[in-house]
Amino acid sequence: MDATTSRYPEIYARWQRDPHGFWGEAANAIDWIEKPKTVFDPKAGVYGRWFPDGVCNTCYNAVDRHVIAGRGAQPAIVYDSPVTNTKQTITYAALQTKTEILAGILEKDFGVRKGDRVILYMPMVPEALVGMLACARIGAVHSVVFGGFAPKELATRIDDAKPKVILSASCGIEGTRVIAYKPLLDSAIDLAKHKPDACLILQRPQLACELTPGRDHDWQKTWDEALVWAKNVLEPVPMLATDPLYILYTSGTTGIPKGVVRDNGGHMVALQWSMKNLYGIEPGESWWAASDIGWVVGHSYIVYAPLFHGCTTILYEGKPVGTPDAGAFWRVIAEHQCAAMFTAPTAFRAIKKEDPEGKLFSKYDLSKFHTLFLAGERADPDTIQWAERLLKKPVIDHWWQTETGWCIVGNPVGLGQLPVKHGSPTVPMPGYDIRAVDDACKEVPRGTMGSLVVKLPLPPSCLPTLWQQDGRMTESYLAEFPGYYKTADAGYIDKDGYVFVMGRTDDIINVAGHRLSTGGMEEVLSGHQDVAECAVLGIKDELKGEVPCGFIVLKMGVNRPHAEIEQECVQLVRDKIGPVAAFKLAITVQRLPKTRSGKILRGTMKKIADGETWTMPATIEDPKVLDEIGGALKGKGVGG
Repeated sequence: MDATTSRYPEIYARWQRDPHGFWGEAANAIDWIEKPKTVFDPKAGVYGRWFPDGVCNTCYNAVDRHVIAGRGAQPAIVYDSPVTNTKQTITYAALQTKTEILAGILEKDFGVRKGDRVILYMPMVPEALVGMLACARIGAVHSVVFGGFAPKELATRIDDAKPKVILSASCGIEGTRVIAYKPLLDSAIDLAKHKPDACLILQRPQLACELTPGRDHDWQKTWDEALVWAKNVLEPVPMLATDPLYILYTSGTTGIPKGVVRDNGGHMVALQWSMKNLYGIEPGESWWAASDIGWVVGHSYIVYAPLFHGCTTILYEGKPVGTPDAGAFWRVIAEHQCAAMFTAPTAFRAIKKEDPEGKLFSKYDLSKFHTLFLAGERADPDTIQWAERLLKKPVIDHWWQTETGWCIVGNPVGLGQLPVKHGSPTVPMPGYDIRAVDDACKEVPRGTMGSLVVKLPLPPSCLPTLWQQDGRMTESYLAEFPGYYKTADAGYIDKDGYVFVMGRTDDIINVAGHRLSTGGMEEVLSGHQDVAECAVLGIKDELKGEVPCGFIVLKMGVNRPHAEIEQECVQLVRDKIGPVAAFKLAITVQRLPKTRSGKILRGTMKKIADGETWTMPATIEDPKVLDEIGGALKGKGVGG
């Protein structure tokens, strides 16, 4: 590792020497009702539990303690919705009042008690955040399902979580489209075996809905009545650190969904630690995670971590492009004086495609902005370098998962930034002992591709189990590599200890006996001057087993013949990776199929290319794209 002033080596070594002491000290940053005497109990739960005798309340730490400390007038949430032309600032004092009122409604009107589940099926509006915090206040377990999710998928989650109440809204807005949520919610409840006692519906002015008598309640009317009857003041309920805070279902599941459980105590400790040490953010600064509350990034870094840390969190209802243009992100950063932001690389690829020269960037003052963080999928070096040139500020990739709830491998800006190696999210955070292993769970030499695993125990905030499925937790994550957590990502660790995540283990393809990373090929393709974004996947081949196929989306304004660009891309992979890659097929498409969180649906694309039967992924943003992919493949003589 290069000489650096970073405190990272010292901090990571301290955690290695004394993990219990390290996390015990980090726990001091949280306000406890009863401070834990035990930091970790290896005998509890599936692999052990953090702070088992600690008593706390998540909502109190996110809201009340800042008001008590005299910071009630500071903005807690800034809501910015270009799709409805609405802006709203909610101070910590106002957030406390709103949370108390909704907690009172849940408990006194609907009988929600500690341990009951509440599903939120809502758009990106402040009421959704208040709903999550109100659940945390009374000890109800919330489960946020992405607004607009298909009825069948919502129904499976209703049957698994068995919510007492569902919080929803009349509609959501995706770009220029208004999506009616109520018919989707009604269909899901009809399909589900479990029926909620009540639904609280926020009527939005863009599209009102009819309420089902006896079950549905108007949000505003119920709110007004709660104020009249003064039913609103509820003290935070004491919770064990190991009690569940929320369930978050992993996307694209079939059958019984996997409900990732997050606890109260460990979750707070790790997220609080990360804001200063990883992200370099101070209390009072504005922070923006441009994600959705339906995803883990939204849970961790729109709602909980910034509020634990006393920051102002930006809640953005819009897109990186089209609301109104590719300068939307720069406008939000400048207007709300964001110190840092966190988003998916997809967002920046979309901006780069629409405005490759960054002309819209020059309109805005980003002088308060100091760091851009990327995560959610592999960040290709070309996109990172484009953002670095434009921003002239650090662009930091980091790697984590729904299951972990916070960063596994990153570049700890708060401890002093380490040298960036493009293509690597940098180094493991304290709590994570990362190894690259072969199929027999033996460590592979430095620089050699393997399965990336984490030595148990997992650190605070990682999933202790799956909702009511301890056996499935072991089977899915702990059984294949005994003593380790399986990330299902493949990659390697270099001589300096930097981790390179090359893709899901499913994305490592076997070409005539050679294990090759599709991520490595994507890295090469994205370096082509005309390519805005790309996806490489392995498709069946009788001779070689699998051969790679590259899908490329061109930058705006490129009008050269597609065949010419495709041939250049093939040659580029041949030059950079070699003939062993057997890369002979590049296909130009208008767009790539993605989930609403921006992940490319490579698995579905592969099934189409292999001529296998496939089902429409529940999380897809626009189903029509898959027909376009099928057509493009047939045009090249590929697919069933």
